[in-house]
Amino acid sequence: MRFEPRRNKTVSPRTRRLRVAGGTLCAAALAATLVTGCGQDSGDETAAATSEAAKVLPNQTTSPSESVSGSPSAQLTEEQTERKELLSTVKVTFDKAATTAIGEVSGGKLTDLDLEGLDDEDDDDATGSPSPTGSPTGGTSPSPEGTSSPGGTGSPSPSGSSASPKWVAEVVEKDGTAHNVTIDAVSGDVIDFAPEAGQSAADKQELAAQITKATQTPQQAAKVALSRQKGWVTSMALDENDSQVLVWKIDVVSKGWNKTTFDVDAVKGTITNEQIDED
Repeated sequence: MRFEPRRNKTVSPRTRRLRVAGGTLCAAALAATLVTGCGQDSGDETAAATSEAAKVLPNQTTSPSESVSGSPSAQLTEEQTERKELLSTVKVTFDKAATTAIGEVSGGKLTDLDLEGLDDEDDDDATGSPSPTGSPTGGTSPSPEGTSSPGGTGSPSPSGSSASPKWVAEVVEKDGTAHNVTIDAVSGDVIDFAPEAGQSAADKQELAAQITKATQTPQQAAKVALSRQKGWVTSMALDENDSQVLVWKIDVVSKGWNKTTFDVDAVKGTITNEQIDED
């Protein structure tokens, strides 16, 4: 927001500073410095006062708004810029994407949901597995509470277009069979749906055990994370942490475009760990 300097209609800032420097001048002389001196005094005394006042004027070369916009704190990192640009185009929030994905698999449960193209390279480095999903506050596009997009200014790409942001979900059947569902994050249409390839019997057994044990839904886990940090949920995944505790790993991008990863106990619904990625 641009803050305009407050204007004083009766005494200008310059006049106030002159009053400090030229204390011997009367109020009338200060108000009319460029016209006359105090009483019958003329140019020499007034010029001297003006010269003294000039010494106390601040050496300001930029306006307040320019200094704010140009300050380091206002500069976004490459990762923050990418988050902002991507989220500004997303119209389908994580909860809507989750509902759509689950609807494709009868009796299935969501175990993973990611906003494709967001922090892909460092997803595995964060302490609570990075995952995209949501938004800080409701609306028609992802926003700080999971409903509207931060900017909403990006022009939507055609449904299914390679340029369109996408939600990629994993939905697991009761027996552990996993299915991948890709959803257009602008239109909400299902772009692709297929069983996960290469699943072993052990993989299915592990997934079946996890979805049975997890009493907290992904939506409930996201609500817990958003209660700690308002923002857009951009990822969630059901997994075990380093202590072998089953958790939902939830990524939340704040309005400042930083990402925080939360580990939410999939049984108790409590936050067991959080890590802020300020890049």
